[in-house]
Amino acid sequence: MENISAIGFLLVIQCLITSELACKGETLQGDCLKSDGEALLDFKSGLKEGIGCENNTNVLSINLHNPYPSKEIFENWSSINLSGEILPSLLELKYFRDLDLRGNTFENSPIPKFFGSLKNFQYLNLSYGGFSGAIPPTLGNLSNLQFLDLSDGSLFVRDLEWMTSLVSLKKLKMTYVDFSAVGSQWMEALNKLSFLTELHLCGCRLPGQISSLSPINFTSLSVLNIGFNFLWSKFPIWLLNISSIVFIDLSNNHLYGQISLGLGELPNLQYLDLSENENLTGSLSQLLSGSGKKIEFLNLALNNFLGIFLACSSY
Repeated sequence: MENISAIGFLLVIQCLITSELACKGETLQGDCLKSDGEALLDFKSGLKEGIGCENNTNVLSINLHNPYPSKEIFENWSSINLSGEILPSLLELKYFRDLDLRGNTFENSPIPKFFGSLKNFQYLNLSYGGFSGAIPPTLGNLSNLQFLDLSDGSLFVRDLEWMTSLVSLKKLKMTYVDFSAVGSQWMEALNKLSFLTELHLCGCRLPGQISSLSPINFTSLSVLNIGFNFLWSKFPIWLLNISSIVFIDLSNNHLYGQISLGLGELPNLQYLDLSENENLTGSLSQLLSGSGKKIEFLNLALNNFLGIFLACSSY
């Protein structure tokens, strides 16, 4: 994928609708001009890892992410960076289920609304792809989606009603997406995603309180990263009921009151960051007793915890 160009990407969107062309490169069918088809075949020769097929017929995945975050890192950065318009010809790929466009520069284009019609989608990664504006609620039609990464500081959401329809979702990453307009009940909405295992909402301007949640539906949650937000809340005691939790980051919020004494008893907890919650209190001896001894990374800076660290380890 080292010579992927923007024009090549547009060709693949326009012409990669015929299985023979997409996966075999033997014949040219459909509405593509001959010159475009020849260019696509030439482009496809360097795209072996970009297009995934099933039984050499149906296109299942397109991976055109840019692995280099800036021009300074890779001399030929512009040759692999994608931009321009994403055309709805993708809808012709009936078995298409995985799309990865992260790290490109789509020139502040909105996320295409027609993505919500690709109902076989299981994986969608548009993170830091140069998209901007409101995330289209049509994505709520993707009931088979298991992985969604829209992380980007240029995107925002108006409400979360559409997200509650992502009933198969396991991993949700929306770091830096602006959630300030969604209201204080955002956690209740996300709690409806019963298969969720990872929730990454760092730096999303999340408002409100998270101290109580009942009933708890995402009981398989292993990662909770909601640091650097605007949470004015007591410590979320419902976390004590999620035995699968491995990673908790609640840093740089406005949590207050005493930490739940049972936090150190979570059997799988390895990473805990509660730093910079100045009014949060607790006892180190209680936190590090029992299963708490298994914690590998612990950050309690700028809090009101009592006790002395005798030893620490981290990774």
